[in-house]
Amino acid sequence: MNSSWSLADWLSYQERLHPKAIELGLERVREVALRLDLLPARAVTLTVVGTNGKGSSVALAAEIYRAAGYRVGRYLSPHLLRYNERVAIDGQDVPDEALCEAFAAVEAARGAIALTYFEFGTLAALWLFRRAGVEVQVLEVGLGGRLDAVNIVDADCALVTNIGLDHTEWLGLDRDSIGYEKAGVMRGNRPAVYAEALPPARLLQHAEAVGARLLLAGRDFSFERSEDGGWNWHGAGAAYARLPAPALGGAAQYRNAAGVLAAVQALQPRLPVGEEAVRRALAVLALPGRYQRIGNTILDVAHNVESAEVLADNLRSESGPGATLLVLGMLADKPVEQVCAVLAPLVREAQFGGLPLPRGLDGPSLQQCAARAGLAGRAWHSVEQAYRAAQALAGPQDRIVVCGSFLTVAAVAALF
Repeated sequence: MNSSWSLADWLSYQERLHPKAIELGLERVREVALRLDLLPARAVTLTVVGTNGKGSSVALAAEIYRAAGYRVGRYLSPHLLRYNERVAIDGQDVPDEALCEAFAAVEAARGAIALTYFEFGTLAALWLFRRAGVEVQVLEVGLGGRLDAVNIVDADCALVTNIGLDHTEWLGLDRDSIGYEKAGVMRGNRPAVYAEALPPARLLQHAEAVGARLLLAGRDFSFERSEDGGWNWHGAGAAYARLPAPALGGAAQYRNAAGVLAAVQALQPRLPVGEEAVRRALAVLALPGRYQRIGNTILDVAHNVESAEVLADNLRSESGPGATLLVLGMLADKPVEQVCAVLAPLVREAQFGGLPLPRGLDGPSLQQCAARAGLAGRAWHSVEQAYRAAQALAGPQDRIVVCGSFLTVAAVAALF
């Protein structure tokens, strides 16, 4: 029946397959992975987890290994415009036909086991990487870490980008609880990297309990920026001077890149990488929707307090003579008022676009939440309408910032 299905058919089927959109746990997905002969992984595996910065860290690590001559599989989520963005082999998004073939293999192996949309896609990505014979796979955790489907693979190195308050209904109400969940991707006697200052106590405790070799920013590796945008990195056994700035915009990308370099250095015994590969990868790093400039528009998928603060810092550091206009669309389960409070001092006027119900907020509801945080503007039925309104108001020196959700950024990116 499904041999003639299109990619859209398969994705629609996966959305209906499991009664819950999210069902954390490894037993079901591990069983299907074993049936597919995906475990243990043959490729060296770098698993990336954290609240923010995962996607750009995955993209940079994959690009470094490609530049060093390795065959690389890269898995990230969610996507902006096409599902194919999630799975890449040697820098190329996997085509529809290959994805459909992988989905058919997963479907044949699962039997009566119900899989969520994310679990199905994770298994398909691992199947494609195994078939392609990749030497290294860089995997982004979807939610949490300990019970996320990606964690069926034993990471040869785990990179934790940072810990913030997001998905608290699943992961816990404080950084300690969330840190413990994300530390669950660490493995005994294998390196793990924490890329920001002040790691949560329970993350440190878990790393010690499992015997992971934890490398900490500020203790085991560090970096400093120069006025011309270049930067230096220092770590155990290696140092890089006058590296090019990460091609992705924003100050946070230096911290993300520093964590990636620590992970790459930790894996040097298994995957040697020369300095030139690092330099080439930094210069060409690209990932849509991460402080991405298109004309007078900045697209950024910031959707929680920590990422909004990073976005705000980037906007302050690049302030110009014009005003900042905001196009905002958010999901109801996000800290809407707190995000608006962070951005409000930088914004002359906001346009609030509605996102699909039931999870998305409609324009008027978002407008009301924002008003309580001191952010004023107009409400629109859709993000597209909100963006067109912002363009109509923008002067020649003004900038338009689009943020709040992957869905928000995707709606505007599609217009280009």
